[in-house]
Amino acid sequence: MYIAKVVGNVVATKKNDTLLGSKLMIVQPVNSSLENDGQEEVAADFVGAGIGEYVLVGSGSSVRVEEERKRSTIDLAIIGIIDDVVR
Repeated sequence: MYIAKVVGNVVATKKNDTLLGSKLMIVQPVNSSLENDGQEEVAADFVGAGIGEYVLVGSGSSVRVEEERKRSTIDLAIIGIIDDVVR
């Protein structure tokens, strides 16, 4: 799991059936000071995040634990919206 900033969204009119209904967002990993720290990636949005928000991102099979997502092609997902970072 890591912190990222939502920097855009992806519109795909044709996609794998397991992605139907999923909102796809572009996320930019950031460090604990909220400074850019990696390449942009595409993540499925499970929580309704918006552009400009800082989010928690999970990856791999752990983002597919719910029954309806077990067979999906999702490998990266926004799993939380960050309200504050306290160091």
